[in-house]
Parts: sequence; structure tokens; C-alpha cells
Amino acid sequence: MLTLFSPENFKTIPWKNGLGHTTELAISNGGTLDKFDWRLSIASVVNDGQFSNFAGYQRNLVLIEGEGLILDHGNGDVDELTNLLDIARFDGGNNTHGALVNGGIRDFNIMTNQRTFTPIVNCYLRQQSVTVKLTAGSLLFAYSLTDDIIISTSQNDELSVPVEHLIKYQPNSTSTNDHVADTTIFGKNMIVITLKVKACL
Repeated sequence: MLTLFSPENFKTIPWKNGLGHTTELAISNGGTLDKFDWRLSIASVVNDGQFSNFAGYQRNLVLIEGEGLILDHGNGDVDELTNLLDIARFDGGNNTHGALVNGGIRDFNIMTNQRTFTPIVNCYLRQQSVTVKLTAGSLLFAYSLTDDIIISTSQNDELSVPVEHLIKYQPNSTSTNDHVADTTIFGKNMIVITLKVKACL
């Protein structure tokens, strides 16, 4: 099943620490800011500061606008995001501090419950076709910064996704086999996210 999330349906949500707001693109069914399986959002960061505590969640953060953000996770790990679509992967429970390189930035956030999903996040600058192999129960998302995306599934679905819209694909399958569907995504400046369901739920 293909589901399109449009900008007019995105929600503005306060940060947990109250220091700003984020645009929530999509969240798992029944999810709230304090409890969810997965959540995709875009945030504007205009000041240096501490990140909200999301203990129990994995975070993937992608730079989508601006000259850079340095993330110090308080445990010796530092991520330097200075190029478009650079990715930082870190534990949401880290004591993470963000420092702007030169002015405000925007970032794309993928947060997943560490007990339910394993995230795989890839970014593609140049125009190309990407094939993703999906397993039973997994989810696929794609988002482009600058151009429409064409998504084609092995179940004969095809859709043109407008720029800055989010597409979600969940195979219609009750199979317990490991591999259930191939999906092809064509575009550029895009973020492609696979959420693999964990077996021991």
C-alpha cells in the first residue's frame, strides 16, 4: 500500500525540551511525542543548544539546508554535518549538544523505537534509480528536497511523488518469508528510509 503525506497535513509540534518547534511529517499509528514506534519530522535549528532526551529511541538526522551542524553526543562521539544530506546516527538518550557552523539549518529526523524497528537511512544527491528489497513487516519512506520522485513497486503500483511530499510504502503481504517485495525509487536529492521490523516484539 502506498500512502502520500502532503505538506498541508504536516503538524507543527513543540520540542520536548521546549526550545523550538518541529514539523511532524508522519508518526506511527497511535503515536505521541512520548511514545511511538517511528516518527519522521523536519526541524529548523537557529541557535546552539541541547537536544531533547529520547532515551529508548534511535535517531538518524540528515542536513537538508544550511552550512552545517556539529553534534557532540557527550560520550566522545562527534558528528560533523557540513554537506547537504550528511547523516548523523546516534542514540536518542545521548546528552547531545548541537552547535551551528554558520547560521541556522534545517534537518530531517528519523526516530525509531529501539525495541520495534531497525532503521536504514540512505541519501542520494545525483539522479538515479534505487531498488530496495523489503522484508515482511518492513516500511519504506522516501522524500526529495528538489524534484519529484517516481516510485514503482513489485505489486504493480507506480506513483509520482511531488517535491517535499513524503511517500510511505508497506507491502500487502502476510508472508513470513524474509523477502516479500522489491521497490524502485527514481530521483535525486532524496532521502530513502527502510524500517525493518524486529523479530522479537
